[in-house]
Amino acid sequence: MSALKLLPPHANGVTLNLEELLQYRTQSVRWLPPAQSIWSQMSGNHTSRQKGRGMDFMEVRQYQAGDDIRSIDWRVTARTGKAHTKLFAEDKEQAVILYIDLSPSMHFGSQYVLKSVQLAHFASVLIWLTLAKKDRIGAVIDDGQKCIEFRPSSLQKQALRILDAIVNTHNQLITNQQVESVRHLPYESAIEALHNLAPKGSELILLSDFVQMEEKEFLQLRRLKQHNSVRAVQFYDPLERGETDYRGQAKASDGQRSQWFNFGSKGQRKELESYFLKRQQSVKQQCHSMAIPFNSLSSGSPLIPQLS
Repeated sequence: MSALKLLPPHANGVTLNLEELLQYRTQSVRWLPPAQSIWSQMSGNHTSRQKGRGMDFMEVRQYQAGDDIRSIDWRVTARTGKAHTKLFAEDKEQAVILYIDLSPSMHFGSQYVLKSVQLAHFASVLIWLTLAKKDRIGAVIDDGQKCIEFRPSSLQKQALRILDAIVNTHNQLITNQQVESVRHLPYESAIEALHNLAPKGSELILLSDFVQMEEKEFLQLRRLKQHNSVRAVQFYDPLERGETDYRGQAKASDGQRSQWFNFGSKGQRKELESYFLKRQQSVKQQCHSMAIPFNSLSSGSPLIPQLS
């Protein structure tokens, strides 16, 4: 089966449209309680890591079809002769804020979709899952030149605004040849934007390839960790680790330097793999030293099977 047939509905793997991101709205039920959490499944764990919520008593009303029988108020039921249910209000909604890296290094793909496209699809999964859990969603979209900020909100309109901004930002960068091919915005600016946007107790999820993030910038994540939970998800392309069926030569450029690669050489493919794994291990160690969970996703295969 060709990669084209494996693409999600409405997707071409290079540019984005709202329809291909909206289809993930129906996927959120996979990871809603009491199902296993998305992070637990990605890590290969077999127990749920869903965090419990505190519940505050709100009122008692007459039982309605579909009410949880465990919430029946037996005292009121006995006194009135009619079944009554206790209603509870959940604790304050949690804020989930996504850092969405759409800077130049993300615009690469060799087999299935661009890294930036896979990131956008996963961001859509997280956005719809957050709203389905009755939490608030916010985002910082980083195009390498500036950050676009969205304050946390539980409204579906906010999800659509974020997705629309992802689509427009991504497509402008892909189609506009005048856009800078290198990153100029320091990561510390994006980290500062996250810090200013996040109320205490937020869940911050960093979506990036982390290719250009240096050790000193990773250390700045400690500030975010003081009052929030932080998680990192790395996106990579199989070619970055030397995985390809192509055996010819090709010229690659990062916008500043160019280099020829001979993919027919097993040694060169091993060099690519070694460099990638060394870099990935460095990022993973930086995260683990700060107790930041780390996961990775490939742009070379469909998303949902990687999450299941």
